[in-house]
Amino acid sequence: MTTRSKIIGTGSYLPERIMTNAELAETVDTSDQWIIERTGIRQRHIAADGETTASIAYQAALRALEAAKLDVSDIDLIVLATATPDNTFPSTATKVQALLGMHHGAAFDVQAVCSGFIFALSIADNFIKAGQAERVLVIGAETFSRILDWEDRATCVLFGDGSGAVVVEKSAGEGGVLSTHLHSDGRYGDLLYVDGGPSTTQTVGHLRMSGREVFRHAVVNLANVVDEALAANNYQRSDIDWLVPHQANLRILTGTARKLGLSTDQVVITVDKHANTSAASIPLALDVAVRDGRIQQGQLVLMEAMGGGFTWGAALLRW
Repeated sequence: MTTRSKIIGTGSYLPERIMTNAELAETVDTSDQWIIERTGIRQRHIAADGETTASIAYQAALRALEAAKLDVSDIDLIVLATATPDNTFPSTATKVQALLGMHHGAAFDVQAVCSGFIFALSIADNFIKAGQAERVLVIGAETFSRILDWEDRATCVLFGDGSGAVVVEKSAGEGGVLSTHLHSDGRYGDLLYVDGGPSTTQTVGHLRMSGREVFRHAVVNLANVVDEALAANNYQRSDIDWLVPHQANLRILTGTARKLGLSTDQVVITVDKHANTSAASIPLALDVAVRDGRIQQGQLVLMEAMGGGFTWGAALLRW
């Protein structure tokens, strides 16, 4: 029997404060209509004073463990994807480990920006396949509001804060993660980045983005990696039941769906309510679709993302 990793529990957390487009328009030269037409975003959640990436990741982790009906003592490893860690070090994953009261195993961060959750899931999958872990807690968590230039309407309207988590378990059944596919190309790092950093300016900078160029690369790269995942498992585009994409921009989501020949009804879309939560967006969207009953056992689920670096990747699962 083939050893696979299987998602057995999902969880998510969104900060209580909601910032609407109308509220943004009070301080930035923009409007609700302008934002919706260009991005599909209507609101975003903003972390409160005192809330950190670790604290919101912890909340999502608790919900995922509860859904999996497991205790933290059952977890061997924590892999946390984030581009907004609490500190340069220690890792945010170890802070979550401490909050959970987990004094065994290992915990570390992964930094692949918006693709982070796919990268983290791939690591968990390979740890399980290699026999080095039985159960892994995979988290995507971001407080992007802390690195935004709130005077730059091209970027500040796009992002929000939140966290999502899954529990992945060793399985000998038919379902689970069929394959993961990771890519990066550092030539395009200057199209989406945060200026500043510990080894350059010793400061935390702001997010900077060349939106049109990112959009152009995203639609092509995402469609290609989806086809790569399908081909690796002898599936066709028509076999996909659900596409759970990184929630960057409604135009990218609909453009990718169109390129794949999928109906938008097959795409889990939460960008209107959550905005772009970077590494948290896929597990957030996944948790929504699992809890509302859309994703059912036996269905073919494809997750994909692209982020700064550039990084991009996909994971194909039989739920």
